[in-house]
Amino acid sequence: MNNLEESYNEALEYLYTRLPMFSRVGAAAYKPGLDRTIALDNLFGNPHRRFRSIHIAGTNGKGSTSHMLASVLQTNGYRTGLYTSPHLADFRERMRINGEMIPKEKVIDFTRRWRESDKEIDPSFFELTMMMAFDWFASENVDIAVIEVGMGGRLDSTNIITPVLSAITNISFDHTQFLGDTLSKIALEKAGIMKPCVPCVIGEASSETETVFRNHAAATGATLKEAYNTPLLTSFTPDDEWGWQCSSPLIGDFHLPLAGEYQKKNINTLLNILNILPDVGIELNKEKTREGIEKVVENTGLMGRWMRMSSSPLTICDTGHNEAGLRYNLHQLNEIMQKRHRHATNAKLFMIIGFVSDKDVDHILPLFPKEAAYYITQASIPRAMPVDILADKCEANGITIAGKFESVKEAVYAATNCAAHSDVIYIGGSTFVVADYLKTC
Repeated sequence: MNNLEESYNEALEYLYTRLPMFSRVGAAAYKPGLDRTIALDNLFGNPHRRFRSIHIAGTNGKGSTSHMLASVLQTNGYRTGLYTSPHLADFRERMRINGEMIPKEKVIDFTRRWRESDKEIDPSFFELTMMMAFDWFASENVDIAVIEVGMGGRLDSTNIITPVLSAITNISFDHTQFLGDTLSKIALEKAGIMKPCVPCVIGEASSETETVFRNHAAATGATLKEAYNTPLLTSFTPDDEWGWQCSSPLIGDFHLPLAGEYQKKNINTLLNILNILPDVGIELNKEKTREGIEKVVENTGLMGRWMRMSSSPLTICDTGHNEAGLRYNLHQLNEIMQKRHRHATNAKLFMIIGFVSDKDVDHILPLFPKEAAYYITQASIPRAMPVDILADKCEANGITIAGKFESVKEAVYAATNCAAHSDVIYIGGSTFVVADYLKTC
């Protein structure tokens, strides 16, 4: 191992072990409020003030929307930063410029500067790594950065920015212990990213959340754009290979390579964002915009969204982990299986699933198909639900278990060895199950 790798691994070890990391330990790492982030921002010279930004919140879809938007901006010639979380296979996925991950040298340098500074601020892992991204974006003179909210919005550390535009993709139940136990409470937290005179696109709303958004926009002076009342996606049909053939009066016909059914609403949200970008000084070319959508995976490295890993047997992984996201996934799986059965195959469905320990799986497991073969497992993080506990919960919900595995790698190996070419394997339940799987590929 050379000196660069040694120094980089040392920096990661410090970030992972010295700072509380929500994705690993859960509630113990949650530090609401902006005081520490503001102090960090001051320490590093207020880097967020040196580039324009777009702020994306939402329960589901904010990652896909952020990646698609960054890809469009990149292909239109803007030097584009992208900050998302969590990462799947590589820490540096969290921060990119024009699709390129932050260099290891920059991670080392920022961590060194932080360790040599006044540490009385006591930030969380998310707060410090976000500041690493902002510091890098500023030093590289990005034209604009797409910033994905970590959790909620009002008290999320990303909320120190004043963007040129913000968006809230949707509201559903997740992280209720922090954001509230009703959709209106969760919507109010996410509406906290609205800023005076800044347009905010709302991707989806219900009777319970629509009033919250409208009232909060009026109170803050934000300009509201309701994408769900402005359908800019006029065609969304399955592609013969993978993904969707789409059409919009805004940019014409295009191919969307992200094959999840849930992308239909995300792409309409994106189109509404693109429609008002010229109003905030960001001009777009139709041809380049189509190219950006069609090359989103290539341009940004997006992974884990209804991602096809093999065609024979069809193997799909997806990071959907709350009830709303899993409903979409399970519906699409059911359609795939019905189609295979219509073609007179004896296709079987293999489900490789695991969850985090603070997930209310008793409300989620009844959604899962009973006829599948279940290979239950746990991700390699302290927050993972132990496989024996998940096994008990599965059995209590009428799910027959084909096997229990201490690691995702073992579960995938066992299922793959049992599956025939016409079968379907699904890997998910938790972002971190998908992360463990992708690390083995």
